[in-house]
Amino acid sequence: MTILADRPAGTQPLDAIADAIAAAQPKPAAAPEDEVKNRDLVLIWYSGDLEKSWASLILATTAAASGVNTKVFITFWGLQAFVKDSKRITGETWMQKMLSFMQRPGMSHRKLSKMNFLGMGPWMMGVLAKKYGVAKPPELLEAAQALGVEFMPCQMTMDMFGLKREDMIDGLSEPVGAATVIDLLNNGAASLFI
Repeated sequence: MTILADRPAGTQPLDAIADAIAAAQPKPAAAPEDEVKNRDLVLIWYSGDLEKSWASLILATTAAASGVNTKVFITFWGLQAFVKDSKRITGETWMQKMLSFMQRPGMSHRKLSKMNFLGMGPWMMGVLAKKYGVAKPPELLEAAQALGVEFMPCQMTMDMFGLKREDMIDGLSEPVGAATVIDLLNNGAASLFI
């Protein structure tokens, strides 16, 4: 956890998230066991846009820091954020290779869906994040993994895009299908679609 270790004490993403959660939430009275609220969250991450990736990671880390069992199902364009930076071209067919060529892999290379301004938008977001002490997506990803968030890549989308397990970053669970997510939701997990 080099990113977290290099930050001064009190400014680590986990500290900031935990402090904000503790300050914002009143301490509820203990509920009888049959009234305990659902403590499972399934976040469905389909977008590769910077602001949606950032929001997904903020929600995942906040939920996990709050004691919520958090799973993130990564599908379609969201998968590109989890492809290793070194894997510039992936896939077997010319269409898969073209799709991978047209988008940079990795969490650090996300574009804004609006106001990208040829890369100026993400740069400005990074400057503002630094100025206001907001953790950037790579830091939030590391924090989420440290908090035990389970990142589940979509097997169908990996097959369609020609992605292999070795193309993906470390720390992801084995790829799963939509049926796994539906089963989690049928068992009472709350869901968010981003």
